[in-house]
Amino acid sequence: MTGVLVTGGTGKIGRELVKLLRANGVPVRVGSRTPAAGDPDAVRFDWDDLATHPAALAGQDRVFLVPPTQSADPLPAVVPFLGRAQSLGVRQVVLLGSAIPLAPTAQELAAHVRAQPGGVVLRASGFMQNFLSPHPLGERIRRTGQIRTAAGDGRVAWIDARDIAATAAAILMSDLAVARDERDHLLTGPEALSYPQAAAIITTRTGRQVRVVHVSADEQAADLRAAGIPPAFATILATADAGVRPGQEDRLSTAVLDLTGRPPRTFAQFVREHAARWTTPTV
Repeated sequence: MTGVLVTGGTGKIGRELVKLLRANGVPVRVGSRTPAAGDPDAVRFDWDDLATHPAALAGQDRVFLVPPTQSADPLPAVVPFLGRAQSLGVRQVVLLGSAIPLAPTAQELAAHVRAQPGGVVLRASGFMQNFLSPHPLGERIRRTGQIRTAAGDGRVAWIDARDIAATAAAILMSDLAVARDERDHLLTGPEALSYPQAAAIITTRTGRQVRVVHVSADEQAADLRAAGIPPAFATILATADAGVRPGQEDRLSTAVLDLTGRPPRTFAQFVREHAARWTTPTV
């Protein structure tokens, strides 16, 4: 292996993936808009600045691809990047996608990645880390003890970002998934929970009272816009949240166990590990 370019290398999943790859002796290039000055492997990578792409890709044979965040259409940025990666000899691309396609072109993007040599798509369920600040969901819990959602009692198989990173690392460090022609993996936690069930777990495990307020998709979109999410993407997220209500995200996968050899963390484990994040007084 020559090396792995981790785009979004300082994000929730990217930074965990970087740790795992380094721990296993894999050369890593950490791509981000604001690279850490003290990290010799850090490089500036900005989806909106095409001039940063060649240097980030140079000499790397594998890529962990996090599409532009909060983008309603990532295709114009990502498709040229994939072409450049292939021309520079990249032999594997692992895309971080979503179990519920967020952008209208998400499925088309996934098809582009699967068409790449060694292209693999990870369709991750909702992140457990979203329940923590500074994510709007976690920030509202911290400030007000509320979860406002359009999902009703629909259930989500929340997954810890560390389990997503471990799965990506397992694929990037082995050709097994490609050899088996396993190009698409649904990643979930071990159980599907509704927001009321998740709130009850946080309340029980931390002593912080958390209650759920059911709202419409329009109200959810307004909340997200108020939290600083771009309007078009706020609508996409609210629509996805409302889509949980009829059960379209109530599904489980064994992919984390199959690919890493260990089961994914439960939501109760996650809450226990991060209890102080909800009980710290609001300032």
